[in-house]
Amino acid sequence: MVEGGAATAADKTEFTECWRTSWQTPYIMRLALSAGIGGLLFGYDTGVISGALLYIREDFEEVDKKTWLQETIVSMAVFGAIFGAACGGWINDKFGRRISIMVADVFFLVGAVVMAIAPSPWVIILGRMQVGLGVGMASMTAPLYISEASPHRIRGALVSTNGFLITGGQFLSYLINLAFTHATGNWRWMLGVAGLPAIVQFVLMLSLPESPRWLYVNGKETEARAILEKIYLASEVEEEMEALRSSVEEEEGNSLEGGLIDKLKKAWGNIVVRRGLYAGITAQVAQQFVGINTVMYYSPTIIQFAGFASNKTAMALSLITSGLNMVGSIISMCFVDRYGRRRLMILSMIGIISCLLVLSVIFHEAASMSPQVSSTETAVFGGNTTCPAYIAAPNADSWSCTQCLGKDTACAFCGSSTNKNEAGACLLLDDSVRRTCREAKRTWYSQGCPSKIGYLAVVFLALYIIVYSPGMGTAPWIVNSEIYPLKYRGLCGGIAAVSNWTSNLIVSETFLTLTEHLGSSGTFLLFAGLSAAGLVAIFMLVPETKGMQFEEVERMLKKGFSPFKKYREKPSKDKGVVIA
Repeated sequence: MVEGGAATAADKTEFTECWRTSWQTPYIMRLALSAGIGGLLFGYDTGVISGALLYIREDFEEVDKKTWLQETIVSMAVFGAIFGAACGGWINDKFGRRISIMVADVFFLVGAVVMAIAPSPWVIILGRMQVGLGVGMASMTAPLYISEASPHRIRGALVSTNGFLITGGQFLSYLINLAFTHATGNWRWMLGVAGLPAIVQFVLMLSLPESPRWLYVNGKETEARAILEKIYLASEVEEEMEALRSSVEEEEGNSLEGGLIDKLKKAWGNIVVRRGLYAGITAQVAQQFVGINTVMYYSPTIIQFAGFASNKTAMALSLITSGLNMVGSIISMCFVDRYGRRRLMILSMIGIISCLLVLSVIFHEAASMSPQVSSTETAVFGGNTTCPAYIAAPNADSWSCTQCLGKDTACAFCGSSTNKNEAGACLLLDDSVRRTCREAKRTWYSQGCPSKIGYLAVVFLALYIIVYSPGMGTAPWIVNSEIYPLKYRGLCGGIAAVSNWTSNLIVSETFLTLTEHLGSSGTFLLFAGLSAAGLVAIFMLVPETKGMQFEEVERMLKKGFSPFKKYREKPSKDKGVVIA
């Protein structure tokens, strides 16, 4: 680890150093936590829909019957985030990181209000798009602001604070979902609460400064120095100013004057920027194609796939996975700068692939063990409630719950009144039929079948989160906050965030459709294959950046990264760090 420009023994975790520095200079933590509320909102608005969707399905029958409409409600926030991230890059460079965060707060507030008063699914979708614009801007701006306003020796831990608040926001959303389960207008409260943190952050940001690096590159050297004096020791300020000055002088020949197309051409024409984009985009795309947001957006639904039919039970079990995600973020804060971003990502990917393969096997076995459909049990509810596909099937006698819930049946399984694993009824998917089933003290299964091994799916979902969160959960954002040259940081951060959200959109918009066509087992197997490809890409393209100043990262990229070369830090004559 590097402290004060000199190499020191890494005998403490970065978290310990962060705590000590923040205790001595509380202003640093104030900056990080205030900006990190954007991460909290990011997490809340991406997590809350998982529980709210269960009740939106019950209020709007068309949503319950149309998988694509459920996917659209979930993924429209991601669609908005793509545009938010794209615009965020330009706003970051033009108006600064602070203004960008405040604009995101406005989108959060407007979207929350629109969703809370929505009279139809299409208005919910509009509100989700508004929130998505805020999420996209916050996803790139909050870690960028924290990174540029942090001493480089604790930069990784403080950026991880934003990751912790993202997972904290997701955990909070599950708590709010549970709190409003029995409230009138439950899903409206769940979605509307997000407006409150947005107001708090907007007010806090009014009293905070702009990023010192952005101020310097825009010719406001005096203001930049004033901020650095608040976050660095007096003996370190001049060194940091000199580092900024050297960086700006090196980049004068790479001015980003002109329109967006010209800027993109200049960025791609710069070998350092291009190599940084290879690494940054690889990390962001891999983060999404491991399937993490299928778990965060559809966690209660996945748990219902495993045989837990109750909405409240599904949300309570989902709270476990969300809580573990938050714990993983704390682990990342402790170790990201001791063990490095690259190593954590590689180890994380290995664990992710293992868990996905096991989940695929569990769902395959659960489907083969689902209870049979009984014609006697089905007849109890009357002929007009029986599933039409079951009546027309030539092999109805061999139907199990799995066939009853098939993609083309529009039917549900009403479990046995004595034992959930015994034969039950295959009925029409309809609100009145569902009520009849429940009034008979039976369980209504519309997403997944009763299973003796469903608990194993919950266990390995939890393990999946445990191995994902410390590595792939936070490291890609840290890499993207420190791998680009200063002049291109806003633009490249926007490009990488757009790649992240585009990948996120593809995953969230297709997950339920994939489960219909491939089954839960096949879908998790597909994600395991995509994760394996991501592991190879990370190994080949993403360098280690731990403990380096921004300028040192640039020099490493200029020389070219190869996983088969060793890049080591060693003290030079001026006590800086050089790449050997």
